[in-house]
Amino acid sequence: MADNLPTEFDVVVVGTGLPESIIAAACARSGQRVLHVDSRNYYGGNWASFSFSGLLSWIKDNQQKTDLSDECEDWRKLILEDEEAIPLSSKDKTIQHVEDFCFGDQDSAEGVEEAGALPKLPVFGAPAAQGESPAPEKENPAAEGIPLGSQESPAAEGDSPGLQKENPAVESPGEEPQSPEAEQAPSSEAARAAAGAGAGAAPGSGAAPSTAAGDSAPQPAEVETAPSENAAQEPKKVTYSQIVREGRRFNIDLVSKLLYSRGLLIDLLIKSNVSRYAEFKNATRVLAFREGKVEQVPCSRADVFNSRQLTMVEKRMLMKFLTFCLDYEQHPEEYQDHENSTFAQFLQTRKLTPSLQHFILHSIAMVSETESSTLEGLQATKKFLQCLGRYGNTPFLFPLYGQGEIPQCFCRLCAVFGGIYCLRHAVRCLVLDRASGRCKAIVDHFGQRISANYFIVEDSYLSESTCTNVCYRQISRAVLITDQSVLNTDSEQQVSLLTVPPLEPGRAAVCVIELCSSTMTCMKDTYLVHLTCPSTKTAREDLEPVVQKLFNLTTEKETENEELEKPRVLWAVYFNMRDSSGVEKSSYAGLPSNVYVCSGPDSALGNDCAVKQAETIFREMFPAEEFCPPPPNPEDIIYDEDEIEPEESGFNNSPETKPETSAEESSSEGGAAVAKEE
Repeated sequence: MADNLPTEFDVVVVGTGLPESIIAAACARSGQRVLHVDSRNYYGGNWASFSFSGLLSWIKDNQQKTDLSDECEDWRKLILEDEEAIPLSSKDKTIQHVEDFCFGDQDSAEGVEEAGALPKLPVFGAPAAQGESPAPEKENPAAEGIPLGSQESPAAEGDSPGLQKENPAVESPGEEPQSPEAEQAPSSEAARAAAGAGAGAAPGSGAAPSTAAGDSAPQPAEVETAPSENAAQEPKKVTYSQIVREGRRFNIDLVSKLLYSRGLLIDLLIKSNVSRYAEFKNATRVLAFREGKVEQVPCSRADVFNSRQLTMVEKRMLMKFLTFCLDYEQHPEEYQDHENSTFAQFLQTRKLTPSLQHFILHSIAMVSETESSTLEGLQATKKFLQCLGRYGNTPFLFPLYGQGEIPQCFCRLCAVFGGIYCLRHAVRCLVLDRASGRCKAIVDHFGQRISANYFIVEDSYLSESTCTNVCYRQISRAVLITDQSVLNTDSEQQVSLLTVPPLEPGRAAVCVIELCSSTMTCMKDTYLVHLTCPSTKTAREDLEPVVQKLFNLTTEKETENEELEKPRVLWAVYFNMRDSSGVEKSSYAGLPSNVYVCSGPDSALGNDCAVKQAETIFREMFPAEEFCPPPPNPEDIIYDEDEIEPEESGFNNSPETKPETSAEESSSEGGAAVAKEE
């Protein structure tokens, strides 16, 4: 039980965000004893994904700003004379200015129950969250004190590899991936059972791979129905009561990001073989907002030459410039005279038309028009181009069921290698040894002391006194549920990235990610739209002008003719999230050398910051160990005689010998695998 945990570990991790989860997985993989705790009742922290009802509960909790109960009010009595306590905060202050709006008939949803919802249970240790707990769509593995690998995990439900290099139908959790050259497109499922079905299925069970790069959208038999080719021109009317009833179809991310196909996170997922715990879908198009209209940006060579919006002269101009950007380091004479200029000014010297300059600046490089230098713009353009073609016609991938799946995948790897997980498990303080100046233990909400050599703490758990000298930035976020896409095409199933330039000086560009129902993040006939930008004011003040440009915010009865062409917003939420990335450890007051702080999400589109931070912290703790090495090949594992008997009897719980689903079984269950490329 969680109130009777082992008292000694090598590493204690507080918080289950992406950096903490990567560190926990890396430590467990290198043989360290890991305890991973979180005071919340869901995985991911500010990286989490919620069902619609779960998000409503999260909104209510953050609007009320209730504190967790203190079960051990006299924990200070547990501190000895030669020790000092560093209190941790029990109140999450990273979310502010939460405002939600319903543009439908909210009264019609009264009494409507979420389809497939579990009975409401009280939340242990958090009276403020009783009732509907903000859990993600799939049930979290929250049994306290029990390794995650021994129970149902959201990341494992219907497991299918998104980025593996070999058919894993007969893999175990410790199989070594093939050489890096053998890359393949993300997998797609032929069928996926409804939520809750498939529990306990072995990770990595799969069937035939998808053959079309970019057509990786799964077509589940029960979760989602494939769109009809003869779909009506007008969007179907979706009511608020339908959204509530189908709330479990939604997986709404608190932080909106995409994965660069050659980014650090994709490389880590492949190297560590964590990719088998998740599935991915290509971002199918990159859009631009110019002169009040949304246009598709040609990215690949084929897109450029097939584009009808560019003249032949523009096509040659664009291809010539993009070819230069791929190896710009070899031609310094082309840009060295402009190193002190902005990238926008440099583009004006390259004989590019205004439309091409707009596409390159805002949709390919995605850098600031007034602040980014020429070199920064060239580097960003090169990164975009290098990621093209690996898994599709755009550089980006999106994890099915939301960004919140990724931290859970690394938590699963940690649990497979012996890590212990406890949700709803608050930590009251860090215990500092005055003689050595190092942290020696934590005290949890049961009053139990747990000793360790190293401690990883997510920034939101630190008290105000510790963060007195820290200067935080803020991120403005908005999440919309709409009835149609910002740019309608023949296909309804599009994952789109749109960058909206600043509408007025002093504002930042807004990143818009639009997700369709085949990403398993929203119900059929709706789209989930995420807007993100660095904050200058409240989230609503920053983002509502962009929302008004792209969408119809009026109710159905008030809609005017000129608004009919715009997608209608059915529901929206705005909030500001703390951006603690880039904060130096020296900025935190009084932290010992063996306590490391992980930041929350940043405003960037990718996840490179989190991966870099996790690797840096791991190497500081264990410089001689490899960071997330490939899992061992089961054929190379030598078992002791004592281990053979329980394996034969079927009761062996060793992670290395965890049974996998056979290829025949997984094929019938609708899993998907990716065949090894020749």
